[in-house]
Amino acid sequence: MNVMSSVAPQRSSLAESVSVTAAHERASAATLALVGIYEISKILTATTTLESSLRAVLNLMSSYLEMRRGVVAIVDQKGALSVVAAACLSARAIEKGEADLPEEIASRILSGQMPFVSEDVAEHPLLEDYVGASGALEDERVSFVAVPIKTVGRPFGVLAVARVWTEDSAISFGEDIRFLTMVANLIAQTVKLHRREEAAEDASKPALPAPWTRGLKRGLVPASIDNIVGHSKPMQEVFAQIHLVAPTRSTVVLRGESGTGKELIARSVHLLSPRKDKPYVKVNCAALPDSLLESELFGHEKGAFTGATHDRKGRFELADGGTLFLDEIGDVSPSFQAKLLRVLQEREFERVGGTRTIKVDVRLVCATNRNLEEMVARGDFRADLYYRINVVPVFIPSLRERKEDIPLLALHFLDAFNRENERSLQFSENGLAVLAGCSFPGNVRELENCVHRVATMTKGDVIDEIDVPCQTNRCQTMLLTPQPAYSAGNSSGAAPGGGAGDDEMHPGCGGGGCMASRTPAPPVPAPTIDDSDDVADWRAIDDLGDLDALPQRERLVRVMEKAGWVQAKAARLLGLTPRQVGYALRKYNIEIKRL
Repeated sequence: MNVMSSVAPQRSSLAESVSVTAAHERASAATLALVGIYEISKILTATTTLESSLRAVLNLMSSYLEMRRGVVAIVDQKGALSVVAAACLSARAIEKGEADLPEEIASRILSGQMPFVSEDVAEHPLLEDYVGASGALEDERVSFVAVPIKTVGRPFGVLAVARVWTEDSAISFGEDIRFLTMVANLIAQTVKLHRREEAAEDASKPALPAPWTRGLKRGLVPASIDNIVGHSKPMQEVFAQIHLVAPTRSTVVLRGESGTGKELIARSVHLLSPRKDKPYVKVNCAALPDSLLESELFGHEKGAFTGATHDRKGRFELADGGTLFLDEIGDVSPSFQAKLLRVLQEREFERVGGTRTIKVDVRLVCATNRNLEEMVARGDFRADLYYRINVVPVFIPSLRERKEDIPLLALHFLDAFNRENERSLQFSENGLAVLAGCSFPGNVRELENCVHRVATMTKGDVIDEIDVPCQTNRCQTMLLTPQPAYSAGNSSGAAPGGGAGDDEMHPGCGGGGCMASRTPAPPVPAPTIDDSDDVADWRAIDDLGDLDALPQRERLVRVMEKAGWVQAKAARLLGLTPRQVGYALRKYNIEIKRL
């Protein structure tokens, strides 16, 4: 009796211990799920693309569910279920379709609006091939759980995961379904919000003419960055790089020609980073001499030099915790590069005239249009500084490398002009075609100026082909770009100076140039025996004597006088185009006489 009475309390104590342990495990699982939902909600509410957000969600879930595979598939506009994001799969595997859900299972989830669970995929004929090769060991089992993504009404997507477990592990598919359902609800709201924003953005954008809309292919979630226009492949690659590098602390150097938008990209790196709520400070290194640049970046103490009447914080100190953008880093002198190297390496410095060492936490973004590699080879740029800033180089393409973006950019700038000036201007198809044919050596900045200039000078509500400056020999770039010497006596129809057609005459818009300048000059017609205008033109040029012996300006004046100051007739006499003659007249400042 005494023995039995002593055993009973022990059993009771053991049961209580097991009960407490189970309660703790349930509480721990509930806390883990709550933390997971909180972290997922933070990801989905961040300002980024839907695809990258969903991929981050799946990567986070892999740590909570010991997940071997995760897929988010959304029904597209054509009604097909397509994979938007996948985790634990290589890019090549996704391209091969290994992430695509079995059609029968996807249809069952979407139509029945119920979760689908398979405890062991090896026992399911449809799932054995789909997730069978997920790296499970002999004593492990692979389960498959999928839940519908929906808000109100029929589901429009599927969230599916495959996870590995053993018979000894405590696994509860009910808890997994509840957790995945909550995640799917958050995803559904996010997808709806993104689609609503895309629809509003598309509605606010000016409509592209039909020839351009046919060439614009937009998927469900194209890579993009706010306030930067670009659907071309080179810009999509830039956007993808920025989305990858922005969340890190790595130093970024933006490379590209002047006017390509490096400053906008730098700001986007800051806004897409965890430092977005901290200061964003920018400095143009080319705008200041070394003495002022040192004070500007590092600050100074009172009395450090004449005029230093009080302590002043530098840009590094002001950007503490945030991002510092050093524009034109390639223009920094070699003497200042050594001073810059220490603060970039150690993140510490002293103010000018001070002795106290100041430590800062700054994310650095640099930009330059210089060839840093050539500068390092010449000794103009320190190699150690080059390696310090060239951690993640991002090359911004020039506008001529992404000409398919020109119509979109032109419409964007015209829309901004209309809002600022309360106008309602539109581009015609021919007007956009002319702009799309220009190379714009000044890149996006030049295109913006061109659009504003055209919009300002256009009297009607439609900007047509004739309104574009390069169609009437008023292109500003043509005047800034060195031109080949004018030469008459050109019987091949080539441009003056031995060039090949109008592209030589108009490299700013040409160089691959204006649409109008792609047409080569017509060949000089051979004389015929009949009394046509061509024969009269040939006789007229013969009457002028030896033009080659005359200076170029006098030669052009003599031909114009013989042609009665008619540019088209003078062009026929010289074997050129009226555009070439018009340019030569402006070049030599020849006033056209009115007879």
